[in-house]
Amino acid sequence: MVLAVGAGGALSGCGNDGAGTGVRVAPSGSASASAPRSGTDEKTTDTKTLWLGDSIAGVEAPALGAALKAGGVEFKNASSDGGGTVVEGDKMSLPIARSTWKALGRDIASFRPDVIAYQITTYDWGTARQQRASYEKLAKTARDAGAELVLVSAPPYKVDDFYKKYAGAIKSAPKAAEEVADASGGTVHFYDASALWGTDGAAAKAQRASDGIHSCQQGSAAFAKWFTERLGKQYGFTPAAPDQWAKDPWVGDRRYAKLGCG
Repeated sequence: MVLAVGAGGALSGCGNDGAGTGVRVAPSGSASASAPRSGTDEKTTDTKTLWLGDSIAGVEAPALGAALKAGGVEFKNASSDGGGTVVEGDKMSLPIARSTWKALGRDIASFRPDVIAYQITTYDWGTARQQRASYEKLAKTARDAGAELVLVSAPPYKVDDFYKKYAGAIKSAPKAAEEVADASGGTVHFYDASALWGTDGAAAKAQRASDGIHSCQQGSAAFAKWFTERLGKQYGFTPAAPDQWAKDPWVGDRRYAKLGCG
């Protein structure tokens, strides 16, 4: 299976396609699926990236890892299904956050990232003050590890009955993250993903799967292209062209099958 990613995002493919955003799925075993990679992925940069978040980040990770590795960037997916938050907030998020912090310490020690990239999770529950304090703690953790921090807003998604009581926290989290980045003196960067997804989770541009929350291969590839371009500009490397990475084997990841993606 091959994803052809255009300059703007996804053209066509599985799941909820983003109109005018640029990715097309082709069958496995096609000529382009087996085409040799460019020499780009034989090089390495000093931008080893540790990827954090919840299951939304998890379904983005296969494409993101393929895109970064093709561009010579080492990548580790440390996202967590059903968790992943660093926000030490209410009684619901606090135990999840404690688990995340423990895992983060281990991942930093073993992977030694240059960049810690955290996509705001659907579990970043707490007050705006608690969110800022937690993102500041993450920034300090990154600095102490010799890394920089990238905070990424989550895509818009369906706020169902489970999430409704946390709607206030969901709304305040990206604002808190941006405030921490603005006050960091350049060691924390905030990427506003609404530039890619828009703000309406039900819109075609948001490229959500049928559950209204996660993305299929199309959306994950569009995100990978957008994120690697931002990261490359931030850290001075040239992202690999999509035809070098938007293909098997990651498109067959079982995460997408579980979502009913084609």
